Amino acid sequence: MKDILEEIVAHKRIEVAEQKEQVPARELYAIVEKMMAEGIEARSMSEALSGDAHGIIAEFKRKSPSKGWIKEEGKPEIIPLSYQQNGAAALSILTDEKYFGGSMEFVKIARPLVNIPILRKDFVIDEYQLFQARHIGADAVLLIAADLKKQEVKALTTIAHELKLEVLLEMHSLEEQDYAELDVDMLGINNRNLGSFHTDVQNSFHMISRLPEEKVKVSESGIGKPETIKLLRAAGYRGFLMGEHFMKQADPGKALGEFIAEL
Repeated sequence: MKDILEEIVAHKRIEVAEQKEQVPARELYAIVEKMMAEGIEARSMSEALSGDAHGIIAEFKRKSPSKGWIKEEGKPEIIPLSYQQNGAAALSILTDEKYFGGSMEFVKIARPLVNIPILRKDFVIDEYQLFQARHIGADAVLLIAADLKKQEVKALTTIAHELKLEVLLEMHSLEEQDYAELDVDMLGINNRNLGSFHTDVQNSFHMISRLPEEKVKVSESGIGKPETIKLLRAAGYRGFLMGEHFMKQADPGKALGEFIAEL
């Protein structure tokens, strides 16, 4: 199977270049600097996960490259708020349009409706995207070890922190474990291989001993049972990113509430 991650990142480079033509970097950076000067604060996702009894990061995900549309009609003005009302510790909102049916507008719509942290879920390869994240109201960004060199993660994390954004660094394999020493706020273990889409939650248990004890750890993908979260929490995880399990239900927020009731 062709590595879809390579395809996505190649397209992302073209996409970001086009966005820079529409809104030049200096213009976007000036807007964000003004926001920060006005004291518009970001929320701490790592603290939200550490202090929550369940730690679920509920994801607004309408589509995936492997499964196609999950909930094409999903509305950003309804589902994220319903997630919060039903106990989510934080939100993840996909902003990639081509492969995940997302949009930066979804974060802008959800932001004034909720008061829990929002993760901009995308394939960040350029500092420009960090300024975009701050501009639309995100509190944290995802950086993926599989598509960034260690030095690139370090540089992007420094800029993110200057913008008061937290960083969730996603890893999948033992080959990426040295990324864990970087000064990020949260370490995520993706149970889904981004190339093959094979998913196995055992990956989180396999990787936990390789991660610094003091970091907030997040298990991502493939979680569908309350018992799994109980085991992952006992192993040391404090965040659990779940999207498809809820989005494929008629009422994602209600499904989250019923799931939490079993924890």
